[in-house]
This record gives sequence, C-alpha cells and structure tokens, in this order.
Amino acid sequence: MLTTKTKFSTGLALAVASTFVLSACSASDDDAMDPAMSETPAMTEESPEPAMSEDAMAMDPAANLVGPACMAYAEEVPDGAGSIQGMSQDPVAVAASNNPMLTTLVSAVSGELNPDVNLVDTLNGDEFTVFAPVDDAFAKIDDETIGVLQEDADLLSSILTYHVIPGQIEPMDIAGTHTTVNGAELEVMGEGDDFTVNGESAVLCGGVQTANATVYLIDTVLMP
Repeated sequence: MLTTKTKFSTGLALAVASTFVLSACSASDDDAMDPAMSETPAMTEESPEPAMSEDAMAMDPAANLVGPACMAYAEEVPDGAGSIQGMSQDPVAVAASNNPMLTTLVSAVSGELNPDVNLVDTLNGDEFTVFAPVDDAFAKIDDETIGVLQEDADLLSSILTYHVIPGQIEPMDIAGTHTTVNGAELEVMGEGDDFTVNGESAVLCGGVQTANATVYLIDTVLMP
C-alpha cells in the first residue's frame, strides 16, 4: 500500500583523514613535532548516531497502516511499484494500476470497463481518500450488473465517486460520517484494525499512502 535510511559520517571521515596527515608528519619529523599536535581529539569522540526525525517517521508509508490484511498485502506484494512503499511514490490512479489486487478497479476508472468513464486525471489531480475495492470485491458483482455498468456511464460514475472523499483522512480520523465526491454520505465505524464502511464492507488494509491520496482497501463494492 508503503524505507532506506542514509547514515551520514562526515565528522568521522574528517577525523580519520586528519589522523593520516598527522601520522605522516610524525614519520617525517618526530623531533620537530610539538607533542601537543600529536593529540587527535576528533578520533576519541564517537560520532553521534543521527536520530530519525519526526518528519522522517511520518514519511514512512507503513507507519499508520490498519487492518487485518496488511501483513498479507506486504507478503503478496513485498516490493516494486505495487508495494506499500512503491505506491507511496505515485499519484493514486498510477499507484493503483501497479497493484495486482486492484486490476478491476483500475479498469473501471480508466475507461476500460466503460469508455465514457475515465477518472484517472481527476483522481491524480487533487488530494483524496479512496476506498478501493479489491478484485475479490468486484467478483461478488453478478455478470448482469457488470454488463449494465459497461453501458450506463452515469451509474458507473456514481458508484466510483461514492468511493472517494475529498482530502486525505488518516486512520486515526477515519471513523465517522463523510461526504463523498458523489455527494452522498458514507459511514466508517470501528477502531484499531477493525473498520467497516456502511456496515457492509470491511477495511482489509487502510492508511496506504500514495503521492496524493490515502487509500483503504475494502472487500465489497459500495453502492450509493
């Protein structure tokens, strides 16, 4: 749904370099060397380990994940563009297209299911909270309904925008009633790793970060 730290040791490197210089001078002119110059305090002081800043911790895409399936998600997609880390690098529609669990949703929002419905630019163009039904959620919909959605652009758009809330909402604030881009309201209930949407769809893994959205993977397609 999403961390390599770089350790800087410039002070230590300079100290080592200064030791080499002093050693060379000592070898060439021991008698002329001031005894005080042989001391290298920088070598006796241990370079402090840089602590992770609050900002760095906040940028960890896996820091705020909630839901019973987050571990399974990480195991199924451990790395690459569709992983928790990888999705955090791209806008939401692009990130979803790289996730192997969201292929049907991507088809629905990109014009593949219905050529008159393409929400890619809209989703990538602002900040959103997205409830993203996984492929198994779409598999619950009967073939007749899928056929209707392929023909009825207004209905498909209504359903898709019902899964999107303006602005990014983190898991600690997600419980409550929210107005969707569709205009209708949905209700999120629960706490900890146990959230449901409208009492019918479980949050499998929520708080997945993308470059412009917070995503909640859900197990049922929401109907407005």
